Amino acid sequence: MKLSVILITKNEAANIRACLESVAWADEIIVVDSGSSDDTVAIAREFTPHVYKHDWPGFGAQKNRALGYATNEWVFSIDADERVTPELRAAIEAVLRKEEDACAAYRVSRLSSYCGRFMRHSGWHPDYIMRLFRRDVAHFSDDLVHERLLVEGQIGQLDGELLHYAFDNLEEVLHKVNHYSSAGAAMLQQRGRNASLGGAVLRGLWSFLRTYILRGGFLDGREGFMLAVSNAEGTYYRYLKLMLLNEAKK
Repeated sequence: MKLSVILITKNEAANIRACLESVAWADEIIVVDSGSSDDTVAIAREFTPHVYKHDWPGFGAQKNRALGYATNEWVFSIDADERVTPELRAAIEAVLRKEEDACAAYRVSRLSSYCGRFMRHSGWHPDYIMRLFRRDVAHFSDDLVHERLLVEGQIGQLDGELLHYAFDNLEEVLHKVNHYSSAGAAMLQQRGRNASLGGAVLRGLWSFLRTYILRGGFLDGREGFMLAVSNAEGTYYRYLKLMLLNEAKK
């Protein structure tokens, strides 16, 4: 069996080369870019001719666009800040060599870093996500953010880990907190959800306690505390922005 790798990008010049080098062994690489102003597209074209430009409809819809360009039976979805390890590559290739496979998709263990530290607690590890799947039995949800892979069939699990360089520094954390909280608020509004100032505060506090205490963030040192705070901020701002969006709509 042959493998297609799909990837969506915008201004990922700092990440995309290492990402594509980790999957350069795939039979086909599909990149869908949403208006990068840096060298993302030029770097991507060093690895594949299949680079397409589209507007930005949200994470789920954009990944479905990339999936629509794939031509092989098996597909691996990756983000620009992720890297396939040699162990994970071997596990994927073992699946491709099977003459028959009862599984429609496979989960992958992802190990994520936060400001230079790989987090093994805080609710970040183990982090199993579906990334390898048969093209004809799967698609992404249309969520603006935190999209899900929807699969018809049995799910397996691969050996090896997917490395995720989620946040390199605090500036990147703050940028993504703002971006994801805005997208999350818009998605909640579409679903008819309501929010209040008090509710936003309580949800943010619960997010901190869940990350730092219940999920063992204190075991991740200072970065565990920093992550718990940024999770709390993201949750607080998401519901605060939802409250303001609903008020503006009225």
